[in-house]
Amino acid sequence: MHNLIRCPLACATVLLLALLCVLALTISTGSFYADRAGLLWRYALAWALYAAGVWALRKVPGRQAAFLVIAGGIAVTATGLLAPPATSTDAYRYAWDGRVQAAGVSPYDHAPADPALTPLRDRWLFPEGADCDGPDRYPVPSRDGARSCTRINRPAVHTIYPPLAEAYFAVVHRLSPEGSRHKPLQIGGALLALGTSLVLLIALSPKAPARAAWWAWCPAVPIEAVNNAHVDAFGVLLTVIALITASRHRVRGGLLLGAATAVKLLPAAAAPGMLSGLLAKGGPSGWRRAPAALAVLGPALLVVALAYLPYVLASRDSVFGYFFGYLNEEGYSDAGADSRYAVLRLILPDSWALPAALAVFAAAALFVLRRGDAHRPWRGALVVTGTAFLVFTPGYSWYALLVVALAALDGRWEWLGIPPAGSVAYLSAQAGLGTAAYGVAALAVITGLVARVRFSAHGAARRTAAPRRRREPK
Repeated sequence: MHNLIRCPLACATVLLLALLCVLALTISTGSFYADRAGLLWRYALAWALYAAGVWALRKVPGRQAAFLVIAGGIAVTATGLLAPPATSTDAYRYAWDGRVQAAGVSPYDHAPADPALTPLRDRWLFPEGADCDGPDRYPVPSRDGARSCTRINRPAVHTIYPPLAEAYFAVVHRLSPEGSRHKPLQIGGALLALGTSLVLLIALSPKAPARAAWWAWCPAVPIEAVNNAHVDAFGVLLTVIALITASRHRVRGGLLLGAATAVKLLPAAAAPGMLSGLLAKGGPSGWRRAPAALAVLGPALLVVALAYLPYVLASRDSVFGYFFGYLNEEGYSDAGADSRYAVLRLILPDSWALPAALAVFAAAALFVLRRGDAHRPWRGALVVTGTAFLVFTPGYSWYALLVVALAALDGRWEWLGIPPAGSVAYLSAQAGLGTAAYGVAALAVITGLVARVRFSAHGAARRTAAPRRRREPK
């Protein structure tokens, strides 16, 4: 043990191997419906090993660290391929939407349960008879009156996914061999996750290559991006590239941010980060700020509009699908109906939670616009996105994949409490545990902020107090 502590490379390697074992066990044996408590404990162990591993990796020399990040990232990502989706059924909707588009039908026009699409059904996505037993089966009507069901959640509502996500589903379906089921979507998620790891490693080298492991080794990546195949991984990759690009070229960054938003709407929260410092004192004034803002927002909105256009022309129903119904179902419009705004509701009445959340979110965005670093747009994006999670407290753990990538890019470890908090909120049957987890995540962010401010103040004081060396006359 003493030798491991003295050799950070060996220590990081051992911790990585332990993490791989826990992830493999969790993914291959885990079940959302059968053993939530067991999953939570295994998640907790995986996160503890992850934290220890990335901490040990800090002391590993640059080239060795980069190699271990990539090798470990590939192995961690591969664990997500060991089993069918364990804790989410969203991938089945993805597969269905891809199939529907391949048949020349807009995914926004028909819900999966619509009898008009019966010819597209198969026994994998739409089991029958005894195969409909189980908590992850949803009944649907059939033409012949036989007992029929589907693996697709919310089968009576239209798809919620934006157009580039739908395009991704269509491409994966077209490239998939017959009968391959969920595996191509998982492989796609793995490639997207590894792409993000590579982009982070390139961006952070040679100064801090080990930080790329914050994403590459994160337990949420193989579980959510690969095993559950969430399309959020596509949005994360585009957002990371967009922010790195925006530090040098705002228009290109805006185009990429628009593409990310057309995959999932959450990356739109990174927009204030791309405009960091726009309202700063001494910066552009008055009318001069408009071109700078339009350089980002204009291309982003253009890409979103162009992405939606083909589906608008091809669809009879709204291309927003179930989006507004989702907001109501998840309790965003009624703070007392679910576990949204959980941290704010600890100190405020339910009726104040929504306006307070919007006010805090707006304040974070304004802070970034006034005090943000234009050369580090990812820092502002992390502040605004992370704040959104802490005030809205979403109940789906895969949303926080974006926070993991932004934290890795910026190096602010305190925000990494948000993803495990989302996992607790999603897996726990007790709403109080999710609230407590988000509360701890909020305290971690506050603690990190205070520590950084005090460290900066102490460093400034030391520099001020240090005596200047007098030049001796020659």
